[in-house]
Amino acid sequence: MSTSDPERPGFVLPLLLLAGFRSLIDDLHAELARQGHPDLRPAHGFVLQAVGVDGTTASELGHRLGVSKQAAGKTVDRLVALGYLERADDPADARRKLVRMTDKGIDGLRRSAVLFDALRERWVTRLGAERVAALEDDLRAVTPPDSFRLDVPGWFGT
Repeated sequence: MSTSDPERPGFVLPLLLLAGFRSLIDDLHAELARQGHPDLRPAHGFVLQAVGVDGTTASELGHRLGVSKQAAGKTVDRLVALGYLERADDPADARRKLVRMTDKGIDGLRRSAVLFDALRERWVTRLGAERVAALEDDLRAVTPPDSFRLDVPGWFGT
């Protein structure tokens, strides 16, 4: 016996999830542009997160993002040119170079966090706090605990 609802075909769910994600991300980046970060792109936020507060090497960054060292290096080059990342000597090993966030990169991530809170509040205003909390709880219930891992091969084509 099928529990499928012909009014709600299965393919619509991932499209709606993607549309909700895109709505949040597009609104975030429009506001980031207004606040002085017009060059930040969605993939850049994931890269900055993967670099982290302590920095990392290009090889490790590639591993964290699930891309080659060369692909990671290309993205790092772009973010260095835009002023969000810098390359620096590793104090623990003079043979290695670290990739670190600049003050501009940290500012972009901090603003993103504040903006995501504001965007969530927009959803609360539209749907109600209980429904947004239930949506978050439901998504946690159906996603694996490690769903926020960045090192999924091919996930980021940076």
